[in-house]
Amino acid sequence: MFAEQIKLLRKHRKISQSELAKQLNITQQAVGKWEKGKSTPDSETLTKIAEYFKTSVDFLLGVDKIFDGSQPYTESDFAIPVIGTVKAGYSALAYNEDLGVEFANVRNPQDYFYLIVKGDSMEPRIKDGDLALVHKQNTLEDGDLGVIIYGDNEGTLKRFVKKDNMIILQPFNPEYESKIITGEDLNDVYIAGKVIETKTKW
Repeated sequence: MFAEQIKLLRKHRKISQSELAKQLNITQQAVGKWEKGKSTPDSETLTKIAEYFKTSVDFLLGVDKIFDGSQPYTESDFAIPVIGTVKAGYSALAYNEDLGVEFANVRNPQDYFYLIVKGDSMEPRIKDGDLALVHKQNTLEDGDLGVIIYGDNEGTLKRFVKKDNMIILQPFNPEYESKIITGEDLNDVYIAGKVIETKTKW
């Protein structure tokens, strides 16, 4: 757990192993061993790391999942991977383009990912470049906002509507038409997850 936490925190701060080592007055090799899980720092160094990242020793060790105790969070704050595209593979969904992490207050963080929204089909509510927090699941309720893959295309963020024996993928932008899927084409629909929230990145 410590190896994962220190690596995520370092990347979130956007500093190199050598920069972190300099801040802690240790060798870069020591930081490298931590991140590979080959060793862990002593209690004094753990305290220094916690102070540097403005978090707690318990968070570093995975006991307390609150990222920054100085912030008024009411739930756990986890690093969630940011990806650029989602596609359907032969046996599973492929989450392409690892673009770092973004923090979110969620339980079971392994069940989430952030997707960078592309295009303007969901404007004015959701804009090109916004981040969508997605819960991984293969079903959606009528009216849910989800990431859906149709055919060989990459995932699209649309409102999911199920009516009779058809699925309708609705954009928010009135300049775009809804996609109606029926018959055997329904077998080519893959659901990557449900959108929990979106936020604008400046």
